[in-house]
Amino acid sequence: MSEEEKKLRFIETQLPAISGSAFADARLQTLAAGESVLQTEHAVIYEVFPDGTRIERKRIEAPRVFPKGTPVKLR
Repeated sequence: MSEEEKKLRFIETQLPAISGSAFADARLQTLAAGESVLQTEHAVIYEVFPDGTRIERKRIEAPRVFPKGTPVKLR
């Protein structure tokens, strides 16, 4: 494996943490600006307000869990 491929693979391993942090920061900034955010928990979409109030907006299908490496065909 070339040095360039090693660097790319390292960056790819960091993406989940980086994106998770970016979403958490955006959520906090949105709430701090006085706006609500949507979040899912246990197959329910909630609207969350800056004061912590949560309103159930919709029940959804529970997420599916696949073992790592399983090919998944999207609709």
